[in-house]
Amino acid sequence: MGETAVGSGPQEAPAGGAAWARTLGTAGAVGVLCVLTALVTSSPRWVDQTGLVALTGGSWLVFGLAAWLVRGVPTRPAVALILLSGLVLPVLAALGPPRSSDDLYRYVWDGRVQAAGVDPYRYPPADPALAGLRDGFLWPATGPWCVPGGCTLINRPAVHTIYPPAAEAYFLAVHALAPAGSRTRPIQLAGALAAFATTVLLVSALPTVRRTRAGPGPDLRLAALWAWCPTVVLEAGNNAHVDVVAAFVAGAALLVLARARTRRGSFWGGVLLGLAVAVKLTPALLGPTVLRRRPVLVAVGAAGAVAAVYLPHVLAVGAGVLGYIPGYLTEEGYANGSRFALLTTVLPGSWATPVAALLLAGAAVWTMSRSDPDRPWDAAVRLVGAALLVTTPGYSWYAILLVLLVALSGRAEWLAVALAGQLALHAPDLHLAPAPAQRLGYGAALLTVLAVGVARRRGLGRAPRPAPERDRATGGPPPEEAPGGAEHGKDRRVPGEVSP
Repeated sequence: MGETAVGSGPQEAPAGGAAWARTLGTAGAVGVLCVLTALVTSSPRWVDQTGLVALTGGSWLVFGLAAWLVRGVPTRPAVALILLSGLVLPVLAALGPPRSSDDLYRYVWDGRVQAAGVDPYRYPPADPALAGLRDGFLWPATGPWCVPGGCTLINRPAVHTIYPPAAEAYFLAVHALAPAGSRTRPIQLAGALAAFATTVLLVSALPTVRRTRAGPGPDLRLAALWAWCPTVVLEAGNNAHVDVVAAFVAGAALLVLARARTRRGSFWGGVLLGLAVAVKLTPALLGPTVLRRRPVLVAVGAAGAVAAVYLPHVLAVGAGVLGYIPGYLTEEGYANGSRFALLTTVLPGSWATPVAALLLAGAAVWTMSRSDPDRPWDAAVRLVGAALLVTTPGYSWYAILLVLLVALSGRAEWLAVALAGQLALHAPDLHLAPAPAQRLGYGAALLTVLAVGVARRRGLGRAPRPAPERDRATGGPPPEEAPGGAEHGKDRRVPGEVSP
């Protein structure tokens, strides 16, 4: 807390022709990013799986270039470019069939089940009670998942849904608005619109965010770190992961809580955080970072929101509302420790789970003690990033929330963790086993974060202390800089800073 994020302050835009050159260069890079996105999601016949991974890697390189260039673009063209491309990119991704995940087929099915008046937690898709809802799209003659009674595109058809109630409400809403006979396009476009809504939220909110103690507030150009990030574009638009909805609600919650100056504001910020958790459980990681100001009200609001959306399903199906969550945790290796790729490099699997729990608990306590209530995302990006480094997920969409926090905080080094998830996801296409790919990607990400952190601290330590501005009338220091100024009634703390 209190350090200046890389690129977090407003950049001096070049003047005249240089500004236009920078703008055109940024627009060109974003145009290339659009072309690469279209190629990745359309999978032309002349590109094999390894080629698609190469195109995705190229998208990351172009994204980095565009995000660097936009820092020197004047504000108005930067805003226009970020907003326009923030809509075009995920919509382009939504126009192709899902390429790296089949989760959205469950979304479509759960929406259909609810529209038929059935609680989504009551039956798994393979249950004969739901046979009347099957069609040739989700239940083709042959498919990747076959059970007694047929084959389906829905993954794990013999188990109950894993998604929390607010996510289920989202699936139902998309189903209700979708044209009759539609397939995956409505849920993909809904994900694209959620990504764009988050871009709008960032562009609107970033200029109003309070500055850090060491520098100015974040520049709205940081919204490009979200809008153009390949993880967001592909996982929100093409694969339609519900994580993007959770990220939008979580971002709104953080902004409300950061600005909350009344008890009512803290309560409603907590409600939004609870709703984010009820979309996807990962925003629960934000909890420790927002409890420095009115913690009871925030906790009550969050818990009340979670209870309100779960209650109808608990009354309908009881403990069945947990769905496949316990089974998923076992399947993913949380119980035996195989999930923790970095930890199992140096520890036996039986030790990895308790050590991971201790590390995450310690990180939560540390961030809770250091979080700035006016800038909770600065602590949140560290906590969520640390959680991903500890758990090393093999799926890139788990980093969507982290990308949002990167855009809010300006801590671009944490994007290395999102890139590691992309590598883990495509490990088979690169002829890599999952565990080595996770160790390689997340290990490199950890080194990147540590190296940037060390470099930043050394840079701050060597930076000369700025001389106080001279008073134009007297030629001396301004009144607040006068000797003893703080003792003479001048409170020099940054608004919202917590006293030791």
